[in-house]
Amino acid sequence: MDILTKIANDKRIEVKLRKMLIPTSQLERMALFERKTRSLAQPLQNSKTGIIAEHKRRSPSKKVINHNLNVFDVAKGYELAGVCGMSVLTDGKYFGGSLDDLILARASCQLPILRKEFIIDEYQILEAKAHGADVVLLIAALLSNVEIKQFSELAQSLNLEVLLEVHNEEELQKSLMPSLDMLGVNNRNLKTFEVNLETSKLLSALIPNDFVKVSESGISSIEAITSLQPYGFKGYLIGENFMKTEDAGKSAAEFIKGLSS
Repeated sequence: MDILTKIANDKRIEVKLRKMLIPTSQLERMALFERKTRSLAQPLQNSKTGIIAEHKRRSPSKKVINHNLNVFDVAKGYELAGVCGMSVLTDGKYFGGSLDDLILARASCQLPILRKEFIIDEYQILEAKAHGADVVLLIAALLSNVEIKQFSELAQSLNLEVLLEVHNEEELQKSLMPSLDMLGVNNRNLKTFEVNLETSKLLSALIPNDFVKVSESGISSIEAITSLQPYGFKGYLIGENFMKTEDAGKSAAEFIKGLSS
């Protein structure tokens, strides 16, 4: 069983329990459910750097990344650094995140915030809205074409943008639909954990220009981004590179300064 299947199986159990504890009607009454969301796609389109900076404590591939940084400081630091948006991992078992991280990030900055999660149920999209997210991640490897359509249209109806993540051409071809805003190419092979930027380069030509192109995983250098820019990528999701330092915001600011020059 590969790690993505294992995570998805655990997530189904987790979501079933959460639905019993907090009904949909309660999510819809939460204060943040009514807030006006911010676009991530727009600043990516207009940016010369396109950094989406992530808050991530650990991962299945790297184990512990950093348990010492708090969300408030990271969010403030990323905002001061001039990133286009912030990604917040909310999975607890594998990544050490929580929905509390999402709420704290929302209270700490004015950035567009992506809820980085393994979404397998519409309930999680309502959760994202209720906890202050502006964007949700859908992973094509986890979902059928029907589910991608259903989930992305629900997100759209809630004024949430959608970043759809693919790993190969097959996932990309089944996923293209008007209810998506951004298409992300994950450079990490989820079976082997190997990272190869060629994945983004190969798939870039197959992504219509209607979607903002985002490259994910393995982007740890300015050279990586400059090699991807000619392929039409506007967004670059970076997590471990900033989070493994003592000051994620300062690290992001130095990276963006280097990229801008």
